[in-house]
Amino acid sequence: MEKRKRNLETICIQAGWQPENGEPRVLPIYQSTTFKYSTSEQMGRLFDLEEDGYFYTRLANPTNDAVAAKICELEGGCAAMLTSSGQAANYYAVFNICSAGDHIISAATIYGGTSNLFTVTMKKQGIDVTLADPDASEEEIEKLFRPNTKAVFGETIANPALVVLDIEKFARLAHKHGVPLIVDNTFATPINCRPFEWGADIVTHSTTKYMDGHAMAVGGCIVDSGNFDWEAHAEKFPGLTTPDDSYHGIVYTERFGKKAYITKATAQLMRDLGSIPSPMNAFLLNIGLETLHLRVPRHCENAQKVAEWLDAREDVAWVNYPSLPGNPYHALASKYMPNGSCGVISFGLKGGRAAAAGFMDRLKLAAIVTHVADARTCVLHPASHTHRQLSDEKLVEAGVDPSLIRLSVGIENVEDILADLKQALE
Repeated sequence: MEKRKRNLETICIQAGWQPENGEPRVLPIYQSTTFKYSTSEQMGRLFDLEEDGYFYTRLANPTNDAVAAKICELEGGCAAMLTSSGQAANYYAVFNICSAGDHIISAATIYGGTSNLFTVTMKKQGIDVTLADPDASEEEIEKLFRPNTKAVFGETIANPALVVLDIEKFARLAHKHGVPLIVDNTFATPINCRPFEWGADIVTHSTTKYMDGHAMAVGGCIVDSGNFDWEAHAEKFPGLTTPDDSYHGIVYTERFGKKAYITKATAQLMRDLGSIPSPMNAFLLNIGLETLHLRVPRHCENAQKVAEWLDAREDVAWVNYPSLPGNPYHALASKYMPNGSCGVISFGLKGGRAAAAGFMDRLKLAAIVTHVADARTCVLHPASHTHRQLSDEKLVEAGVDPSLIRLSVGIENVEDILADLKQALE
Protein backbone atom coordinates (compact mmCIF):
# COMPACT_ATOMS: atom_id res chain seq x y z
CA MET A 1 0.00 0.00 0.00
CA GLU A 2 1.41 3.38 -1.03
CA LYS A 3 2.21 5.72 1.85
CA ARG A 4 -0.31 8.56 1.96
CA LYS A 5 1.19 11.92 1.04
CA ARG A 6 0.74 14.53 3.73
CA ASN A 7 -0.57 18.01 3.00
CA LEU A 8 1.83 20.96 2.98
CA GLU A 9 0.37 22.47 6.16
CA THR A 10 1.07 19.26 8.07
CA ILE A 11 4.56 18.92 6.59
CA CYS A 12 5.42 22.48 7.74
CA ILE A 13 4.59 21.51 11.33
CA GLN A 14 5.45 17.82 11.57
CA ALA A 15 8.18 16.87 9.09
CA GLY A 16 11.89 16.45 9.79
CA TRP A 17 12.05 15.76 13.52
CA GLN A 18 10.28 12.63 14.78
CA PRO A 19 10.90 12.29 18.53
CA GLU A 20 11.01 8.85 20.15
CA ASN A 21 9.79 8.02 23.66
CA GLY A 22 11.15 10.53 26.16
CA GLU A 23 12.89 12.67 23.52
CA PRO A 24 12.27 16.45 23.21
CA ARG A 25 9.02 17.37 21.45
CA VAL A 26 10.82 20.36 19.84
CA LEU A 27 13.78 19.86 17.49
CA PRO A 28 16.94 20.12 19.65
CA ILE A 29 19.92 22.28 18.72
CA TYR A 30 22.87 19.89 18.41
CA GLN A 31 25.39 22.65 19.04
CA SER A 32 28.43 20.43 18.76
CA THR A 33 31.22 20.35 16.23
CA THR A 34 31.88 16.66 16.76
CA PHE A 35 30.33 13.33 17.80
CA LYS A 36 31.79 10.46 19.86
CA TYR A 37 32.18 6.79 18.85
CA SER A 38 33.27 3.72 20.81
CA THR A 39 35.60 2.22 18.23
CA SER A 40 38.03 3.51 15.64
CA GLU A 41 36.59 1.07 13.08
CA GLN A 42 33.10 2.52 13.43
CA MET A 43 34.31 6.05 12.75
CA GLY A 44 36.36 4.76 9.81
CA ARG A 45 33.17 3.39 8.19
CA LEU A 46 31.60 6.85 8.45
CA PHE A 47 34.60 8.45 6.73
CA ASP A 48 34.35 5.84 3.94
CA LEU A 49 30.62 6.63 3.45
CA GLU A 50 29.87 2.98 4.26
CA GLU A 51 27.26 3.87 6.88
CA ASP A 52 25.20 6.87 7.95
CA GLY A 53 25.99 8.80 11.09
CA TYR A 54 27.42 12.00 12.50
CA PHE A 55 31.08 12.67 13.17
CA TYR A 56 31.71 16.31 12.22
CA THR A 57 29.17 19.10 11.76
CA ARG A 58 30.80 20.38 8.57
CA LEU A 59 29.57 17.19 6.87
CA ALA A 60 26.37 16.50 8.78
CA ASN A 61 24.51 17.58 11.90
CA PRO A 62 21.21 16.19 13.27
CA THR A 63 19.55 19.63 13.58
CA ASN A 64 20.54 20.62 10.05
CA ASP A 65 19.49 17.25 8.62
CA ALA A 66 16.04 17.40 10.24
CA VAL A 67 15.36 20.82 8.70
CA ALA A 68 16.69 19.72 5.29
CA ALA A 69 14.35 16.71 5.48
CA LYS A 70 11.37 19.03 6.11
CA ILE A 71 12.18 21.22 3.09
CA CYS A 72 12.77 18.07 1.03
CA GLU A 73 9.28 16.79 1.85
CA LEU A 74 7.74 20.22 1.19
CA GLU A 75 9.24 20.20 -2.32
CA GLY A 76 8.50 16.52 -2.94
CA GLY A 77 12.18 15.63 -3.39
CA CYS A 78 14.28 12.58 -2.47
CA ALA A 79 17.24 14.27 -0.72
CA ALA A 80 18.27 17.75 0.44
CA MET A 81 21.09 19.63 2.10
CA LEU A 82 21.27 22.97 3.90
CA THR A 83 23.92 25.56 3.10
CA SER A 84 25.01 28.74 4.85
CA SER A 85 23.27 31.00 2.29
CA GLY A 86 21.20 31.00 -0.88
CA GLN A 87 24.32 32.02 -2.81
CA ALA A 88 26.14 28.92 -1.52
CA ALA A 89 23.14 26.77 -2.50
CA ASN A 90 23.16 28.04 -6.09
CA TYR A 91 26.95 27.74 -6.33
CA TYR A 92 26.98 24.16 -5.02
CA ALA A 93 23.98 23.16 -7.15
CA VAL A 94 25.85 24.11 -10.34
CA PHE A 95 29.43 23.32 -9.30
CA ASN A 96 28.37 19.81 -8.21
CA ILE A 97 27.97 18.86 -11.89
CA CYS A 98 30.27 21.38 -13.64
CA SER A 99 34.01 21.89 -13.82
CA ALA A 100 36.46 24.02 -15.82
CA GLY A 101 35.60 23.86 -19.52
CA ASP A 102 31.88 23.34 -18.98
CA HIS A 103 28.95 25.59 -19.88
CA ILE A 104 25.55 26.42 -18.41
CA ILE A 105 22.51 28.29 -19.69
CA SER A 106 20.72 30.62 -17.29
CA ALA A 107 17.65 32.78 -17.63
CA ALA A 108 18.92 36.38 -17.90
CA THR A 109 16.35 37.68 -15.41
CA ILE A 110 17.79 36.36 -12.16
CA TYR A 111 18.92 37.90 -8.89
CA GLY A 112 21.93 40.21 -9.39
CA GLY A 113 24.07 38.25 -6.92
CA THR A 114 23.44 34.98 -8.78
CA SER A 115 24.11 36.68 -12.11
CA ASN A 116 27.43 37.94 -10.73
CA LEU A 117 28.24 34.46 -9.38
CA PHE A 118 27.71 32.90 -12.82
CA THR A 119 29.12 35.59 -15.11
CA VAL A 120 32.11 36.75 -13.04
CA THR A 121 33.18 34.32 -10.30
CA MET A 122 32.38 30.99 -11.98
CA LYS A 123 33.75 32.33 -15.25
CA LYS A 124 37.10 32.75 -13.45
CA GLN A 125 36.86 29.04 -12.58
CA GLY A 126 36.50 28.17 -16.26
CA ILE A 127 32.73 27.63 -16.31
CA ASP A 128 31.02 29.60 -19.06
CA VAL A 129 27.43 30.88 -18.89
CA THR A 130 25.04 32.03 -21.59
CA LEU A 131 22.19 34.25 -20.42
CA ALA A 132 18.92 33.46 -22.19
CA ASP A 133 15.87 35.68 -22.58
CA PRO A 134 13.29 33.64 -20.64
CA ASP A 135 10.56 34.80 -23.04
CA ALA A 136 12.46 33.65 -26.14
CA SER A 137 11.03 30.82 -28.21
CA GLU A 138 12.18 27.23 -27.73
CA GLU A 139 13.92 27.44 -31.13
CA GLU A 140 15.93 30.50 -30.05
CA ILE A 141 16.92 29.02 -26.67
CA GLU A 142 17.82 25.70 -28.28
CA LYS A 143 20.55 27.44 -30.30
CA LEU A 144 22.34 28.32 -27.02
CA PHE A 145 23.08 24.68 -26.13
CA ARG A 146 26.61 23.41 -26.69
CA PRO A 147 28.14 19.93 -26.45
CA ASN A 148 29.65 20.98 -23.07
CA THR A 149 26.38 22.40 -21.63
CA LYS A 150 25.78 20.73 -18.24
CA ALA A 151 22.75 22.50 -16.73
CA VAL A 152 19.96 25.02 -17.25
CA PHE A 153 19.08 27.48 -14.47
CA GLY A 154 16.22 29.85 -13.73
CA GLU A 155 14.14 31.39 -10.92
CA THR A 156 10.44 30.57 -10.49
CA ILE A 157 9.82 34.29 -9.94
CA ALA A 158 12.85 36.42 -10.75
CA ASN A 159 14.19 38.74 -8.05
CA PRO A 160 13.47 41.67 -8.55
CA ALA A 161 12.22 41.60 -12.18
CA LEU A 162 9.28 39.32 -11.19
CA VAL A 163 9.49 37.46 -14.49
CA VAL A 164 7.74 34.09 -14.16
CA LEU A 165 9.76 31.19 -15.58
CA ASP A 166 8.00 28.86 -18.01
CA ILE A 167 9.24 25.80 -16.14
CA GLU A 168 7.83 23.23 -18.58
CA LYS A 169 9.48 24.96 -21.57
CA PHE A 170 12.89 25.08 -19.91
CA ALA A 171 12.56 21.51 -18.59
CA ARG A 172 11.70 20.24 -22.09
CA LEU A 173 14.77 21.92 -23.58
CA ALA A 174 17.11 20.78 -20.79
CA HIS A 175 15.96 17.16 -21.01
CA LYS A 176 16.14 17.14 -24.82
CA HIS A 177 19.85 17.93 -24.41
CA GLY A 178 20.41 15.49 -21.54
CA VAL A 179 20.96 18.03 -18.76
CA PRO A 180 19.02 18.89 -15.57
CA LEU A 181 16.92 22.00 -14.95
CA ILE A 182 17.81 23.79 -11.70
CA VAL A 183 15.12 26.16 -10.39
CA ASP A 184 15.56 28.69 -7.59
CA ASN A 185 12.13 28.59 -5.90
CA THR A 186 12.82 31.25 -3.23
CA PHE A 187 10.05 33.73 -4.01
CA ALA A 188 7.23 31.25 -4.71
CA THR A 189 8.16 28.75 -1.96
CA PRO A 190 6.74 25.22 -2.15
CA ILE A 191 3.50 26.62 -0.72
CA ASN A 192 2.76 28.33 -4.06
CA CYS A 193 4.81 26.27 -6.54
CA ARG A 194 6.51 22.86 -6.57
CA PRO A 195 8.81 22.96 -9.61
CA PHE A 196 9.39 19.16 -9.61
CA GLU A 197 5.75 18.71 -10.59
CA TRP A 198 6.46 20.74 -13.76
CA GLY A 199 9.66 18.93 -14.81
CA ALA A 200 12.44 20.66 -12.83
CA ASP A 201 15.15 18.31 -11.49
CA ILE A 202 16.85 20.31 -8.72
CA VAL A 203 15.43 23.12 -6.61
CA THR A 204 17.37 25.71 -4.61
CA HIS A 205 16.26 28.22 -2.00
CA SER A 206 17.56 31.21 -0.18
CA THR A 207 15.89 30.13 3.06
CA THR A 208 16.79 33.62 4.36
CA LYS A 209 13.58 34.87 2.72
CA TYR A 210 10.04 33.53 3.25
CA MET A 211 11.15 30.19 4.74
CA ASP A 212 12.90 31.88 7.67
CA GLY A 213 10.35 34.67 7.43
CA HIS A 214 11.70 36.81 10.27
CA ALA A 215 15.03 38.08 8.89
CA MET A 216 16.89 36.20 11.61
CA ALA A 217 19.16 33.72 9.85
CA VAL A 218 20.88 33.65 6.47
CA GLY A 219 20.65 30.21 4.87
CA GLY A 220 20.15 28.13 1.74
CA CYS A 221 18.95 24.71 0.65
CA ILE A 222 19.36 22.36 -2.33
CA VAL A 223 16.70 19.71 -3.00
CA ASP A 224 17.11 16.91 -5.56
CA SER A 225 13.99 15.37 -7.11
CA GLY A 226 15.81 12.10 -7.75
CA ASN A 227 14.24 12.11 -11.24
CA PHE A 228 17.23 12.97 -13.43
CA ASP A 229 18.96 9.86 -14.80
CA TRP A 230 22.66 10.67 -14.45
CA GLU A 231 23.66 7.21 -15.71
CA ALA A 232 21.76 7.75 -18.98
CA HIS A 233 24.08 10.72 -19.65
CA ALA A 234 27.13 9.28 -17.89
CA GLU A 235 29.68 10.90 -20.22
CA LYS A 236 28.35 14.38 -19.31
CA PHE A 237 28.55 13.84 -15.54
CA PRO A 238 31.75 11.91 -14.75
CA GLY A 239 31.83 13.31 -11.20
CA LEU A 240 28.73 11.25 -10.42
CA THR A 241 29.24 8.25 -12.69
CA THR A 242 32.98 7.47 -12.45
CA PRO A 243 35.12 6.58 -9.40
CA ASP A 244 35.90 9.36 -6.90
CA ASP A 245 39.56 8.93 -5.94
CA SER A 246 39.08 11.07 -2.82
CA TYR A 247 36.66 8.42 -1.47
CA HIS A 248 38.43 5.16 -2.36
CA GLY A 249 36.90 4.97 -5.82
CA ILE A 250 33.22 5.28 -4.88
CA VAL A 251 30.88 5.74 -7.86
CA TYR A 252 28.07 7.90 -6.45
CA THR A 253 25.32 6.74 -8.81
CA GLU A 254 26.14 3.07 -8.12
CA ARG A 255 26.41 3.39 -4.34
CA PHE A 256 23.71 5.96 -3.60
CA GLY A 257 21.20 5.70 -6.47
CA LYS A 258 18.68 8.56 -6.38
CA LYS A 259 20.62 10.26 -3.57
CA ALA A 260 23.87 10.39 -5.59
CA TYR A 261 23.71 14.13 -6.36
CA ILE A 262 23.15 15.31 -2.77
CA THR A 263 25.62 12.77 -1.35
CA LYS A 264 28.34 14.04 -3.70
CA ALA A 265 27.52 17.69 -2.87
CA THR A 266 27.87 16.90 0.83
CA ALA A 267 30.83 14.50 0.72
CA GLN A 268 32.87 16.57 -1.75
CA LEU A 269 31.78 20.21 -1.85
CA MET A 270 30.78 20.67 1.78
CA ARG A 271 33.87 18.75 2.86
CA ASP A 272 36.16 20.99 0.81
CA LEU A 273 34.36 24.37 0.83
CA GLY A 274 32.50 24.19 4.14
CA SER A 275 29.53 26.53 3.61
CA ILE A 276 27.48 25.02 6.43
CA PRO A 277 24.71 26.66 8.42
CA SER A 278 25.15 26.70 12.19
CA PRO A 279 22.73 24.34 14.00
CA MET A 280 21.32 27.42 15.75
CA ASN A 281 20.45 28.98 12.37
CA ALA A 282 18.83 25.73 11.22
CA PHE A 283 16.77 25.71 14.44
CA LEU A 284 15.58 29.29 13.75
CA LEU A 285 14.77 28.34 10.15
CA ASN A 286 12.64 25.45 11.40
CA ILE A 287 10.57 27.83 13.56
CA GLY A 288 9.95 29.92 10.43
CA LEU A 289 8.96 26.86 8.39
CA GLU A 290 6.30 25.97 10.97
CA THR A 291 4.27 29.05 9.95
CA LEU A 292 5.20 29.21 6.25
CA HIS A 293 1.77 27.91 5.18
CA LEU A 294 0.08 30.68 7.21
CA ARG A 295 2.34 33.57 6.22
CA VAL A 296 2.65 33.05 2.45
CA PRO A 297 -1.11 33.43 1.71
CA ARG A 298 -1.20 36.62 3.82
CA HIS A 299 1.82 38.06 1.96
CA CYS A 300 0.06 37.36 -1.35
CA GLU A 301 -3.29 38.75 -0.21
CA ASN A 302 -1.69 41.99 1.03
CA ALA A 303 0.51 42.34 -2.06
CA GLN A 304 -2.48 41.92 -4.37
CA LYS A 305 -4.30 44.79 -2.64
CA VAL A 306 -1.19 47.02 -2.66
CA ALA A 307 -0.49 46.28 -6.35
CA GLU A 308 -4.07 47.17 -7.30
CA TRP A 309 -3.89 50.37 -5.21
CA LEU A 310 -0.58 51.46 -6.81
CA ASP A 311 -1.88 50.60 -10.27
CA ALA A 312 -4.78 53.06 -9.82
CA ARG A 313 -2.57 56.02 -8.84
CA GLU A 314 -1.67 58.84 -11.22
CA ASP A 315 1.83 59.39 -9.77
CA VAL A 316 2.83 55.76 -10.34
CA ALA A 317 4.27 55.17 -13.83
CA TRP A 318 4.00 51.40 -13.85
CA VAL A 319 3.38 48.40 -11.57
CA ASN A 320 4.78 44.91 -12.04
CA TYR A 321 3.13 42.09 -10.08
CA PRO A 322 2.57 38.67 -11.70
CA SER A 323 -0.86 38.19 -10.11
CA LEU A 324 -2.23 41.48 -11.55
CA PRO A 325 -4.59 40.88 -14.49
CA GLY A 326 -2.94 42.44 -17.53
CA ASN A 327 0.57 41.61 -16.32
CA PRO A 328 2.61 39.93 -19.11
CA TYR A 329 3.24 36.95 -16.79
CA HIS A 330 -0.30 36.67 -15.43
CA ALA A 331 -1.07 33.54 -17.51
CA LEU A 332 2.16 31.77 -16.43
CA ALA A 333 1.61 32.82 -12.79
CA SER A 334 -1.97 31.45 -12.92
CA LYS A 335 -0.68 28.18 -14.40
CA TYR A 336 2.25 27.53 -12.05
CA MET A 337 1.00 29.43 -8.98
CA PRO A 338 -2.82 29.38 -8.97
CA ASN A 339 -3.00 30.25 -5.25
CA GLY A 340 -0.81 33.36 -5.49
CA SER A 341 2.69 34.30 -6.62
CA CYS A 342 4.61 36.13 -3.87
CA GLY A 343 4.55 39.22 -1.67
CA VAL A 344 7.02 41.24 -3.75
CA ILE A 345 5.94 44.05 -6.08
CA SER A 346 8.06 46.25 -8.29
CA PHE A 347 6.94 49.66 -9.52
CA GLY A 348 8.24 52.96 -10.84
CA LEU A 349 7.25 56.55 -10.15
CA LYS A 350 6.61 59.17 -12.83
CA GLY A 351 9.52 61.17 -11.37
CA GLY A 352 11.91 58.29 -12.23
CA ARG A 353 15.10 57.43 -10.37
CA ALA A 354 15.26 60.67 -8.34
CA ALA A 355 11.64 60.38 -7.17
CA ALA A 356 12.29 56.83 -5.96
CA ALA A 357 14.89 57.96 -3.39
CA GLY A 358 12.67 60.73 -2.01
CA PHE A 359 9.68 58.42 -1.73
CA MET A 360 11.69 55.75 0.11
CA ASP A 361 13.16 58.27 2.55
CA ARG A 362 9.65 59.39 3.57
CA LEU A 363 8.36 55.89 4.41
CA LYS A 364 7.77 55.26 8.12
CA LEU A 365 6.34 51.72 8.42
CA ALA A 366 8.27 50.22 5.50
CA ALA A 367 12.01 50.07 6.15
CA ILE A 368 14.86 50.51 3.64
CA VAL A 369 16.81 47.27 4.08
CA THR A 370 18.93 44.96 1.93
CA HIS A 371 16.42 42.22 2.38
CA VAL A 372 13.16 40.97 1.00
CA ALA A 373 10.41 38.48 1.80
CA ASP A 374 10.02 38.54 5.55
CA ALA A 375 7.13 39.40 7.89
CA ARG A 376 7.86 43.16 7.85
CA THR A 377 7.20 45.41 4.88
CA CYS A 378 10.48 46.63 3.39
CA VAL A 379 11.67 48.50 0.34
CA LEU A 380 14.78 48.72 -1.83
CA HIS A 381 15.99 50.51 -4.96
CA PRO A 382 17.97 47.73 -6.74
CA ALA A 383 19.85 50.09 -9.09
CA SER A 384 21.28 51.90 -6.05
CA HIS A 385 21.65 48.85 -3.79
CA THR A 386 21.61 45.12 -4.69
CA HIS A 387 22.35 45.63 -8.42
CA ARG A 388 24.67 48.61 -7.94
CA GLN A 389 27.51 46.79 -9.72
CA LEU A 390 25.49 46.59 -12.98
CA SER A 391 25.44 49.33 -15.61
CA ASP A 392 22.05 50.71 -16.75
CA GLU A 393 22.39 48.57 -19.88
CA LYS A 394 23.06 45.43 -17.79
CA LEU A 395 20.18 46.38 -15.46
CA VAL A 396 17.74 46.42 -18.37
CA GLU A 397 19.16 43.07 -19.61
CA ALA A 398 18.44 41.61 -16.16
CA GLY A 399 14.88 42.94 -16.35
CA VAL A 400 15.53 45.72 -13.83
CA ASP A 401 14.37 49.20 -14.83
CA PRO A 402 16.81 51.77 -13.30
CA SER A 403 13.79 53.46 -11.66
CA LEU A 404 12.46 50.19 -10.21
CA ILE A 405 11.42 50.17 -6.55
CA ARG A 406 11.18 46.71 -5.00
CA LEU A 407 8.47 46.61 -2.36
CA SER A 408 8.29 43.51 -0.18
CA VAL A 409 4.80 43.54 1.30
CA GLY A 410 4.71 42.15 4.84
CA ILE A 411 1.95 40.58 6.90
CA GLU A 412 0.95 43.72 8.82
CA ASN A 413 -2.59 45.08 8.43
CA VAL A 414 -2.84 46.11 4.77
CA GLU A 415 -4.60 49.40 5.63
CA ASP A 416 -1.51 50.49 7.60
CA ILE A 417 0.77 49.56 4.70
CA LEU A 418 -1.37 51.55 2.26
CA ALA A 419 -1.50 54.56 4.62
CA ASP A 420 2.32 54.60 4.79
CA LEU A 421 2.66 54.44 0.99
CA LYS A 422 0.05 57.19 0.60
CA GLN A 423 1.77 59.66 2.95
CA ALA A 424 5.18 58.97 1.33
CA LEU A 425 3.82 59.52 -2.19
CA GLU A 426 1.93 62.68 -1.24
